[in-house]
Amino acid sequence: PRMAASLLRLHFHDCFVQGCDASVLLDDSGAIVSEKRAAPNANSLRGFEVIDEIKAKIEEACPETVSCADILALAARGSTLLSGGPFWDLPLGRKDSITANPVLANNSIPAPTSTIENLISSFNQQGLDQADLVALSAQHLSPCCNIYLHNHHNNVSLTGGHTIGMARCTTFKQRLYNQNGPDLTLERAYSNDLRSVCPPSGGDNNLSPLDYASPVRFDNTYYKLIMGGRGLLTSDEVLLTENVPNIVALVKAYAEDEDLFMNQFAQSMIKMGSIGALSGSNGEVRKNCRVVNSGI
Repeated sequence: PRMAASLLRLHFHDCFVQGCDASVLLDDSGAIVSEKRAAPNANSLRGFEVIDEIKAKIEEACPETVSCADILALAARGSTLLSGGPFWDLPLGRKDSITANPVLANNSIPAPTSTIENLISSFNQQGLDQADLVALSAQHLSPCCNIYLHNHHNNVSLTGGHTIGMARCTTFKQRLYNQNGPDLTLERAYSNDLRSVCPPSGGDNNLSPLDYASPVRFDNTYYKLIMGGRGLLTSDEVLLTENVPNIVALVKAYAEDEDLFMNQFAQSMIKMGSIGALSGSNGEVRKNCRVVNSGI
């Protein structure tokens, strides 16, 4: 069940670094320094072997036709759908990059400790708004795997990616133990439960579900938990506690209306999946997702 969230997150971490071009899949080789080394990805991103297996089967049936970038987008949609989430029409034809950018990965992928201002800025830099932010947050941030309204629906719906998946203690331990005591925005019983999973020292790789009420089902429970002070990550809870009116309104709306959330999540995924997509003579269709064709 965890793999669905991991594949969704792979697509997010790819698109936020020089566009949806499968650069996140490249290993170190020759002039390539892998994005897998970047802080948001190291010892955290999963699912590379699944993408390898899909690519190998596609190459057997239809060689040098379907890009790794398209496979990431299709795997994200399939994982969402199989977890109970929405279907969306997925534009295809992306090309794969011949470069990677670990520096940009360190700077562009929002951290689980992000403030709401950080999140809004990060999403805006990608052409995404507050509605996207709130909808996609469930998938995007840097734990183990998350939108302003001009139509303010886009920022909020991407946070909904946290409706499935797990997070390591290291991504939320600061909310449980600091010099001022536990984070008071955490509901007390939930905070105590988290302490039983994450001790003050050690246990950094222990896991807790991002949505403990329905951890393997894609639904709107994530927003209901935030409303009750049970958002796991700082970047979840700030959607409500930093009092940005449009974002608070979206969190409440998605908590009350699952269909509204599902529809916005699908729209936001289409929007995110088009970020910086390569086409035509730009890029290539890799034969192996881990290396550029010139390196084979």
